[in-house]
Amino acid sequence: MRDTGLVIDPAPPGPGGLTVGRAAALVGVSVKTLHHWDGIGLVRPSGRTWAGYRVYSADDVARIHRVLVYREIGFPLAEIGRILDDPRTDAQDHLRRQREELVERIERLQRMVGSVDRMMAASKVGMRLTAEEQVEIFGDHWQPSWVEDAEEKWGESPQWAQYAERAAERTPEDWKELVATADELHDDLAAACQAGVAPGSDAANVLAERHRAMQSEYFDCTHSMHACLGRTFATDPGFRSYYDGFTPGLACWLRAVIFANAEAHGIDPETAVWE
Repeated sequence: MRDTGLVIDPAPPGPGGLTVGRAAALVGVSVKTLHHWDGIGLVRPSGRTWAGYRVYSADDVARIHRVLVYREIGFPLAEIGRILDDPRTDAQDHLRRQREELVERIERLQRMVGSVDRMMAASKVGMRLTAEEQVEIFGDHWQPSWVEDAEEKWGESPQWAQYAERAAERTPEDWKELVATADELHDDLAAACQAGVAPGSDAANVLAERHRAMQSEYFDCTHSMHACLGRTFATDPGFRSYYDGFTPGLACWLRAVIFANAEAHGIDPETAVWE
């Protein structure tokens, strides 16, 4: 017999039915997947061929499509089965529910795309400031390379992603305003340290919250994260030198102030973690 190159399905479907191979090709899944769904009772072919092979009806194929949509949305197979077999839900309800889920997912993905775009922009332009503008705004001690160093150290963290997104949207005027706020806070911290304001007092807690709010301009800073920063300020040579430059002993005093405020909010500062 001459080879025509045609592949003959060994189990041709009966009227209105598709074999597992043809159903799989039609909906874009593997035969193994349909066998698995059959085995767990999620989608069982309801028809038979003349030779006794099981085939998928139009309703079966429609159920496969509903499964695929729910799976794409993120539902586990067990939950999909419960949804599809709920006698209180008809086909129109399924379509309506799937549409709502898809619209919600599209909106979520669009927000994610926007965040990624802003992060890409931040990666390309950094603070949106030239090196000269950075030194002008942050002071002669500022080194533009610090941003690259920080990205190399923390670039994979969610907090850096927040910082990069916010930095990409800020103008030079925005940065100047932030620097003015920080300068005012540092002056107040130094004055309170010199005056012997006790950590845990109302005045000290107000300053701690102002400091945490300033950090939150760059990334969302929880009380636990703030306590971690307080430890760093007092132990890291660079940070300690920076804060002690405003007044001697400020780094350790600020740690004590941050710790007391964290305790007031239910955080053990000694075991606080970055979260």
